[in-house]
Amino acid sequence: MVTRLVITTGLLTWDIVALRFGGGAAVLLPVLLWQRLPWRAWLRGLPLAALWGAPFVLLVAAGLRLTSAADAASITPGLMPLFAGALGWAVLGERPAARRLAGYALLLAGVAGLILAGAGAAFNLTGLLCLVSGALTWAAYTLLLGRSGLTSIQAAALVCVWSAVLYLPGYLLSGVSHLPEAPWREVMFQAFYQGVLMSAVAILAFNRAVALLGPVAAAAVTALVPAGAAAIAVPVLGEVPLPAEWLAIALIAAGVGLAAGVRRVAAAAAPLPSSPSFNVMEQRR
Repeated sequence: MVTRLVITTGLLTWDIVALRFGGGAAVLLPVLLWQRLPWRAWLRGLPLAALWGAPFVLLVAAGLRLTSAADAASITPGLMPLFAGALGWAVLGERPAARRLAGYALLLAGVAGLILAGAGAAFNLTGLLCLVSGALTWAAYTLLLGRSGLTSIQAAALVCVWSAVLYLPGYLLSGVSHLPEAPWREVMFQAFYQGVLMSAVAILAFNRAVALLGPVAAAAVTALVPAGAAAIAVPVLGEVPLPAEWLAIALIAAGVGLAAGVRRVAAAAAPLPSSPSFNVMEQRR
């Protein structure tokens, strides 16, 4: 929500990405330096950064700018469990249960309803495709994380550091920065919000959820996003969803709840034998 507000009033999308991963890298780089990860761990972190690092944020930010807060908060987290289930079925052979399939049906109905309800002035095909693509990369990240052998904090640190290394040079040399023209209070607030909360804290928390619950069950954290973001958008952004949009949002929230439900989650957190853990503290025992 704060990202939506700032990219429609002040800083550019390029600035948001720079603050997010530049700040996140500054916060989490000491973790990598202290643990002295082997080169294999760094290489395993690179595809994670490609899936849920700067490319993901650029996709969602573009969708935010071209659509509405309700669309962005519903489509990306709403479709992510569906994509995670589809990839898990295709790649890992995890066939979803009937309850989860019912959740996927509600997700599809809700997202379709949301798109149709906003088919007027708010409809933007490019923006919608950006949000859908963001959901796909997020789902792929969720599944790949469990197979990486990295701990939650190692993965979060590598996502931030790799994103900063690959993104910041082009950002600084291209001259697209709007930071010098923006109010310094806004820059400082966004540096903290994007670099600490949305980068270091949020990525670490989600990684921890994946480790504890498994990739599909971790999608449950998105259940509160659509309704909460749509409600906050009313006083903050002045975006009031239509009755049909509220119904679609409710369907998405219910669908996520069903799609993310699992009976057993403990076994899902363990890395595969082919993906050795890079937990330095474990290696020292």
